[in-house]
Amino acid sequence: MTSAETLSAPATDIAREAARRRTFAVISHPDAGKSTLTEALALHAAAIEEAGAVHGKAGRKGVASDWMEMERSRGISITSSVLRFEFDDVLLNLLDTPGHADFSEDTYRVLAAVDAAIMLLDSAKGLEAQTLKLFDVCRHRGIPVITFVNKWDRPGREPLELLDEVEQRIGLRPAPLNWPVGVAGDFRGLIDRASGRFTRYTRTPGGARRAEAEVVDASRAAAEEGSAWTAAVEELALLDEIGADLDLSLFHAGSCTPVLFGAALPNFGVRELLATVRDLAPPPAPRPDGSGESRPVTAPFAGQVFKVQAGMDRAHRDRLAFIRVCSGRFERGMSLVHQRTGRPLATKYAQTVFGRDRSTLDVAYPGDVIGLPNTVGLTVGDTLYVKTPVVFPPIPPFAPELFAVARAKDNGRAKQFRRGIEQLDGEGVVQVLRSDVRGDQAPVLAAVGALQFEVVAHRMAEEFGAAIDLTRLDYTTARITDAESAGPLGSRSGVEVFTRSLDGSLIAVFTDKWRLNAVRREFPDLTLTPMLAAEEAS
Repeated sequence: MTSAETLSAPATDIAREAARRRTFAVISHPDAGKSTLTEALALHAAAIEEAGAVHGKAGRKGVASDWMEMERSRGISITSSVLRFEFDDVLLNLLDTPGHADFSEDTYRVLAAVDAAIMLLDSAKGLEAQTLKLFDVCRHRGIPVITFVNKWDRPGREPLELLDEVEQRIGLRPAPLNWPVGVAGDFRGLIDRASGRFTRYTRTPGGARRAEAEVVDASRAAAEEGSAWTAAVEELALLDEIGADLDLSLFHAGSCTPVLFGAALPNFGVRELLATVRDLAPPPAPRPDGSGESRPVTAPFAGQVFKVQAGMDRAHRDRLAFIRVCSGRFERGMSLVHQRTGRPLATKYAQTVFGRDRSTLDVAYPGDVIGLPNTVGLTVGDTLYVKTPVVFPPIPPFAPELFAVARAKDNGRAKQFRRGIEQLDGEGVVQVLRSDVRGDQAPVLAAVGALQFEVVAHRMAEEFGAAIDLTRLDYTTARITDAESAGPLGSRSGVEVFTRSLDGSLIAVFTDKWRLNAVRREFPDLTLTPMLAAEEAS
């Protein structure tokens, strides 16, 4: 099948629908304004009538993407969420991600399900540590990146300095699509580089609604903006002189980034960003399967689980598996095959998701995200398909660095305790490690960051009615081992061997890397396989 003319009618329909999808994530360092931008994008696409704000900002309602009580009370994104909406006949699947490094594993899973990313920079801080790590994941996965310089309504750095930092530190050639008039903190408006059009913005009360935009001709702008206009025009001339123009092939190859300026909280420049995603972000493309072969988007249905989440619906307390459609047409009610078990999976209650809100989903195409409730046995990375068997590469868990024993505060709540731990394990909130020595009443929770333990404690108490005590252990390093190596390892001090509940893998944990190296010298033939570390995700 080399052209639309040679496709069958259903395949032609699939190709057409896939072409109008854009599935993308927003990545940033904490406090760069990611959840605010996510809300602003939905507002400008008319998916919501009024934009919310994260905790403590402008007294507005909470953002749709931060739906957990703990997220709203603390003003941080703890879990990823999905927002689906249309903009100019393009269907956008926006996957909001946690910004905090402690939840980088959740972000890594989301990046396995998208075709593009918006990299959000704080105008005053530029590239920050977590942004750099997440960009490295995008580079590794070949995800094109659009850069949005946020908070231009506040004091910040020079725009040319920020562009230079992007190029020097991460090797992306920046190609500004618009340019600010006025320095950061004295935002007068934006000049579109392609058309030369100058747009001014007027903030609405609290920034809860779309900012009013006024297009001003160049002569009037020069007269009214004075030196700010002159400086912007000179900087644009410099950009033209050095050839800072967008090369679409380099953008799709991941070596060039379109750059836009604006301010998400008052909704300045957000519509321009949305139009850029519509026009430049790539639609779903063939995805490599486990054998390295690319599966066409027009092949029979296949999808991959990239997230499992419970507690979204307090009335039902169900568990929702999020599946990225990789190929084919999904129809509610069709029977899928769970590749790992070979068992059939019903889809009668398939849903689409907007934050925590859900509605019935009848049809889905490549790029879309399907929510399947109460699908027992589905875990992150699983492949689902019809007709043609396929398996997509797994999404591996990160190597944990923090460990804590969990015990129920009330032994009379043992049943709720076990159910809660199993649920959070299945979602990937933490890894649950068990051993005969410690017993099921004292599982060890393994995490990348300390905030994961706080989420576990909060959810165990609030959702499952089983408050817990957490006792931190001194282990810091984990390796995958095997049954033959488990005996010698378990006999050494500073080492303990567990079974990971999620997949049955044997995990050896060590007090530190020096202890690990000492054991390796003593037993050079033991199996000690490194796990995927957060910094190695790239």
